[in-house]
Formats: sequence, C-alpha cells, structure tokens
Amino acid sequence: MIKRSLIGALCAATGLFAVTAGSIASAQTFFRINTGGTAGTYYPIGGLIANAISQPAVPNLVATAVASNGSVANVNAIQGGGAESGFSQADVAYWAYTGTGTFEGKPKVADLRLIANLYPESFHLVVRKAANIKSVADLKGKRVSLDEPGSGTLVNARAILAAYGVTEKDIKPEFLKPNAAGEKLKDNSLDAFFFVGGYPAGAIAELAATGGIDVLSISGPEADKLVKQFGFYAVDNIPADTYKGVGAVKTLAVGAQWVTSAKQDATLVYNITKALWSDNARKALDAGHAKGKAIVRANAVAGAGIPLHPGAEKFYKEVGLVK
Repeated sequence: MIKRSLIGALCAATGLFAVTAGSIASAQTFFRINTGGTAGTYYPIGGLIANAISQPAVPNLVATAVASNGSVANVNAIQGGGAESGFSQADVAYWAYTGTGTFEGKPKVADLRLIANLYPESFHLVVRKAANIKSVADLKGKRVSLDEPGSGTLVNARAILAAYGVTEKDIKPEFLKPNAAGEKLKDNSLDAFFFVGGYPAGAIAELAATGGIDVLSISGPEADKLVKQFGFYAVDNIPADTYKGVGAVKTLAVGAQWVTSAKQDATLVYNITKALWSDNARKALDAGHAKGKAIVRANAVAGAGIPLHPGAEKFYKEVGLVK
C-alpha cells in the first residue's frame, strides 16, 4: 500500500510538473524581426535588438533576428503573417502603406505600423578600382549588381541610375546580395554594386581591406533632384577611412525603420518599445555595432511616413516624443 501510494504521489507530481512546464512553454511569445542579408547592417542590428528585448527585458518574450531579402520582402512577410515585424527603409514603408512607388498597382499594406525609426542608411556605390568608374554615368556598359529582388537597395539603385540618365539596358545588370557581389568583384567578374545600409557594412569593409575598391560619390544636381523628388532621402556623408583606404564620400541616406502590423498586441508592442529604449539596450547597441550609437530615442519618430503602432505610440507619449 505504501509503495502504491508513493508511486501515485510521484505520478501526480510528475503530471503536475508536466502541466506546469507546458504552461510555461505555452506562455512564451515568439517575435520575429525580419532583417536583411547577413553581410549587411540590418542583420547584426536586428540581433542586438532581439537580444535586448527578449526575456527578462520583456517577460516570456523570445525575439529572433531572421535573415531576409530586405525591405520589400519584410513588408510582404509582415502583411502575409510570415513575420511579426521587420526592418524597412522609410521610403519602402511609405510606398507600401500608400500603394505608391514600388507598390504602385498593388493593394495598400494598410495595417503597416511603425515601432521606431532607427538610423540613417547610406547609399553605397562600390566600384572596382581597375574598372575606371569615376561617376554613375561611367556605369554604362559595365557589369553592375543592383541587389536582389525584394530589397530596398534595388528600388534606390534604379532611382539613382535614372537620375543620372542611365537605364538598366545601358548596363549589364545582376541581382546579388552584397556578399555575393563582393566575391564577384574580387574575382573581376563584376565591376560595381549598390548597397544601401548603415556604415560600416561588413561586406564592403572586407573588400576595402584588399585595397582594390572605391566608393563613389552620389552628389551634385542629380542627387539634389532625388532629395526633392523623394522626401525621405537626405544628404549624407560617409567619413574618411570608414572603409580602409577610402576617403570621405558625399552621398544620400534614407531612414531605417522597425515596422510591424496593427494586428500585433498593443501591450506587447508597448513593452517591446520600452525595452528597446532601456538602459540595457542602450549599452548593447553602443557596444555591439558602429551604427548602434546612431539609434537614439530622440529620433524614434523622425521621418515617420506611416502611423505609429498604438503600443509604441503609448510609450512615446509617456516620454514626451508624441503629444
């Protein structure tokens, strides 16, 4: 009888433990942050943010950074339920929300909402020194990667080419991620590639170490026209020696934003936003990536072309960023 009672008690305890463990597991909330290619800036920044907001910062939250094709793909994933959130260029987010620009003729992504504006993304035009390319116009007849379909870079690259009177028919276009483009540049099977992202970008830094590249200026009347045409573009400067042996580069930039769906729970997004701007997150961003220092709360709602998520808006009202 004693043995049976003991076994019964153990079974009951085991069952209780299983139920409790199951309850804990089921209480976890998984929150994906779609980023970009692993050689860009979105991916490492996404990893830093995911770690900063995961439990214990937000109880029971498991956030993960997911590599992706970039801005357009991320917006589509959020719309289709394939991701809870993602990074997007400000222009792509606005075009998706309004059904304009690259989303012309497509259904508006009316549920797209902003969590935070993060940092400026600089336009890079990386060229092989031996290819003798001194301006955007010199790309004619050259082998040029515009980045892959689904990326914000591809949208921007086409706009830049058009501003300088260059069409895709004038070049030999390829559609590669920055790391793949870098490899082809190294073996002389590519002459140039576009990349839009926070500096320093890993793929470009690796190339610069070989001494065989330059980063071209995107400036002058053509660039000024782009700034007027697209309100999200701003004049930017990549400081000298950001990339080894490359001088200061005059270029343009567009805001990198963290976006989500209006369908995401307001309390969850409030807690995530609060964790993003916590002291612990600040330390992680400052120490983890050169661009992390540019992610500051004072700019969190700057350049917003889409509505704030109610959860994020509640936080920004509390800290005085939104009235």
